[in-house]
Amino acid sequence: MAKRRGMADAGGLFAPAPEQEPPPGHIGHRERLRARFLAGGAEAVADYELLELLLFAIPRLDTKPLAKALIARFGSFAGVLAAPKEELAKVPGMGEAAIATLKVAHAAALKLAASEVADRPLLNAWDKLMAYLHAALAREKVEHFRVLYLDHKNRLKADETLARGTVNHAPVYPREVVRRALELQASALILVHNHPSGDPSPSRADIDMTREVQTAAAALGIALHDHVIVGNGRWLSFRQTGLL
Repeated sequence: MAKRRGMADAGGLFAPAPEQEPPPGHIGHRERLRARFLAGGAEAVADYELLELLLFAIPRLDTKPLAKALIARFGSFAGVLAAPKEELAKVPGMGEAAIATLKVAHAAALKLAASEVADRPLLNAWDKLMAYLHAALAREKVEHFRVLYLDHKNRLKADETLARGTVNHAPVYPREVVRRALELQASALILVHNHPSGDPSPSRADIDMTREVQTAAAALGIALHDHVIVGNGRWLSFRQTGLL
C-alpha cells in the first residue's frame, strides 16, 4: 500500500509541472515591441511599429504585415489615421475593431491639437494653430471651408465647417459667414480651407471670395485677420503673403 502511495505521489501532487509551450512568435514580438515603446517612447519605434501597437487590438494576428501594408497604401502613419473608414475597410485584415481603434487614435490626436489653441489669443499661438489646422485638414480628399470665430481678445469662440465640396471647390457665401459671426457675437474671423491637391496656392476665386468676406465683415465692424489655405505639408497665409 505504501508503495502505491509513493507512486501516486510521484505522479500526482508532487509531480513536476509540465513545461509550458513557448508563446507564438507574434505574441513574443508584441511583448518586446511594447516594452521598447514604454522604455523609449515614440522615438524608439518606427512608424509601422507605432501602428502595430495600435493594431494590437486585433487578437491572435501578426500585425506587422498589416501595419506595413497600411502605410504602403496610405503613405504615412498620419495618412493611415486620417484615412476614411471605407478605405481602411478595403485593406485585408482590417475589421471593425481595428478601424475603430485607428479612428479613436485620430480623434484623440485632433483633440490634443485643438486643446493647444483653446482659451488663448490665436494670433500669439500661430504655430500651434497651423499644427491643428494641418492635422484636421491636410489629408481630406475634398475641400472643406471652415471659419474660426474669435472674441475681442482673439480667443476662439467657435470653429465651424460652413461648406464641403469637391476636390477643387467648396461653395462659400460671404453673407452666411458674416451672419454666423453676428449670431456668435464674434469680433474677428480667420477663414480656412484645404486644397486636396496638396498645393496651397490660392485661385482667383479664393482671392475674390476673401475680399467679399472682408468687405461684408468690415461693414459690421468685424475684422478678417487672415485666410489660411492648407495643403499637404504646407500652408499659405493671405496676410503673410500680402493678399489681405
